[in-house]
Amino acid sequence: MPIDPARAFVPVNIAVLTVSDTRDLAADRSGETLQARIEAAGHRCVGREICRDEADTIEAKLLTWIADPEVDCVVTTGGTGITGRDVTPEAFGRVLEKEITGFGELFRMLSYQKIGTSTIQSRAIGGVAGGTYLFALPGSTGACKDAWDDILVFQLDARFRPCNLVELMPRLKEHLG
Repeated sequence: MPIDPARAFVPVNIAVLTVSDTRDLAADRSGETLQARIEAAGHRCVGREICRDEADTIEAKLLTWIADPEVDCVVTTGGTGITGRDVTPEAFGRVLEKEITGFGELFRMLSYQKIGTSTIQSRAIGGVAGGTYLFALPGSTGACKDAWDDILVFQLDARFRPCNLVELMPRLKEHLG
């Protein structure tokens, strides 16, 4: 995947939200993995929190970060499965203006190569709301690594060709005003 060295790197401000009924920051390996990868790529992790698997709580945190001009992107981990407490996609559905359907499709395609048909249990999703990118990843550390290393690190790099999400950021709020 081509990185154009003639283009300037643009750091993105990214917030990480872990959705879990059982984890705290000390036990949050997936959130820690995402933060480490975000920073290693040259971006800024501008927030990292944990919230329970409750759609209202997830929605409220997303709306707070969407309204914050210092947050360009939110990456969540957890709550994307199919059990009764997995409600992250439902919370995303309440706030998304546009879904990036290719993100979930590509994530599951890549995941299939590693975990086979078990990937059908993932409801990973991406989209845009209020000019902020939102990506919901599964709670496993491996899934977070795969989503970052194989998709997000490239799409959140302004040097990636032929196109990337960063170059679209100035236009994400065109409809708002």
